[in-house]
Amino acid sequence: MDETGRTETETETSRTLKSFPPYGSLGRGDTCPTCRGSGRIPRGHEDQLVAVIPCNDVRLKPRRTSRYVCASMLLCLLLCCAVLFFLFPRGVSLTPVSVLSVQVFFTPDAVELEVTNCMDVTNHNYVPVRILDFSVQGLIGDSVVGKTRIGNLTALPSRSRKSYVVPTNLSITDDGLMTYCKSSSIKIHTLFLQLTLDVSYLAHSEQLSLETFEYIDCGSNSTVPHPITG
Repeated sequence: MDETGRTETETETSRTLKSFPPYGSLGRGDTCPTCRGSGRIPRGHEDQLVAVIPCNDVRLKPRRTSRYVCASMLLCLLLCCAVLFFLFPRGVSLTPVSVLSVQVFFTPDAVELEVTNCMDVTNHNYVPVRILDFSVQGLIGDSVVGKTRIGNLTALPSRSRKSYVVPTNLSITDDGLMTYCKSSSIKIHTLFLQLTLDVSYLAHSEQLSLETFEYIDCGSNSTVPHPITG
């Protein structure tokens, strides 16, 4: 290209640059850091482009942002409420149901009884409950006449109730209690029961205690099944 053509090209470039406002704010801007005011990008520097986006560009203002944020917060709140609802501890209840049978055996030194009770255990949780230990202690008056401990019971499913048959062996050796049992004038005798149930659920253990009483006849060999009053 001769000197005349080069001069005309430079003049045209200058005129083109003058028709555009300078880079930056109007009237007080800096030279474009990429093209350095020439309007052309040098070869091999395409990966160093600087994009200038106006503040009112719609790409800087995503649509429905507030809706997405509110929906995400609502979803997280629902998930938290669901977790708390299903995992909140609700407890386990123990309820005596009835006396199934009473077997009485007389010996010269004692009155032996085998009392079989039916107990209900109710799980109010949404998770299974593991029963660790179940103990029953029998008293007549203030005297402890027997104690039974049962372990390795089956787990209780969530939101369910299960009945357990608990046999208790009692031995009455006190002379006054033996006379009380063998008396022909007293047909109904009161047996007090102290029930203790150890359970485990939701990574913690809990002990349930219950005191009740039932009516038995320790002067004969059988007792008619009847509901427990307690």
